Amino acid sequence: MEYVNLGPSGLKVSRLCLGCMSYGDTSKGWHGDWVLSEDESRPFIREAVEAGINFFDTANMYSKGASEEVIGKLLPEFTHRDEIVVATKAYLPWRNTPNAGGLSRKSLLQAIDDSLTRLDMEYVDLFQIHRWDESTPIEETMEALHDIVKAGKARYIGASSMAAWQFAKAQEVARIRGWTTFVSMQNHVNLLYREEDREMIPLCRDQGVSLIPWSPLARGRLARAWDESTVRSETDGFGKTLYTQNIEADREVIEAVGEIADARGVSRATIALAWHFAKGMTAPIIGATKPGHIDAAVEALSVTLRNDEVNRLEKPYLPKVPVGVVSTAPDFGQVTLKSSS
Repeated sequence: MEYVNLGPSGLKVSRLCLGCMSYGDTSKGWHGDWVLSEDESRPFIREAVEAGINFFDTANMYSKGASEEVIGKLLPEFTHRDEIVVATKAYLPWRNTPNAGGLSRKSLLQAIDDSLTRLDMEYVDLFQIHRWDESTPIEETMEALHDIVKAGKARYIGASSMAAWQFAKAQEVARIRGWTTFVSMQNHVNLLYREEDREMIPLCRDQGVSLIPWSPLARGRLARAWDESTVRSETDGFGKTLYTQNIEADREVIEAVGEIADARGVSRATIALAWHFAKGMTAPIIGATKPGHIDAAVEALSVTLRNDEVNRLEKPYLPKVPVGVVSTAPDFGQVTLKSSS
């Protein structure tokens, strides 16, 4: 395993981050039947630790908090707290009532305390805002995050999908006031969705902010043949909204992944993740719910794609309307996501 600094900080993270949205409780939240229980999750947490992965990402809304509970119970079975980097996120509503969601001071202070209780930890290493909140002044949000860090409840802060101008504004607000700034951006990036190439990725590279993309395999689409399906692909409602544009172009990309994987003698997932490393991503957030998922991801670290292979993977891509980012402020806990229409 390789380890690098997270953004401009001195925090060392593995080049792969294990995403924990798939671990929790199927009966809670909007997740489908693909979510694993605590016992089903245990082998994957163990395998990740044994592979050298020290970076684990969750959120307070995954299985309505059950994901945090599961990794909080399982991680101590295989590693020590000071050897791992635990990240969680807040923004999306946890109850349908005012202040139970969003990025106000009240909401964030409650969210971090609730997450620490579920994780059974005294602090998280990375506390991230899950989306942008148009209903709260960014000054209020950034000061609250700074106070959370100074209170010792989080070591660093990060952000997730938003417009580049919003991220730049947040950073500048914190910088001019001497508050804590973001060290990472968790955004939607993969071979089927490259809209972040326009502004967010150049901004983060210029500012030294680490990129830890979510859905690096496009909800598994890049890890299987075009006509294959899984339980998750059939039941993941949010995932179905992400890849509905330029279908034929997506098919060409997926076919290119398969052809290069066959020529290399590796899995499709390995090639799709190797592309992330070729593009300078710090730590793609991978999912693991079946044997071989972690091995394929680790193998990507040793695969260096040639320029002609990168060009072949990227050539079919066609621009898309942005998806996966909040377009309007939450209203009493309700979130509206941009659609492809």
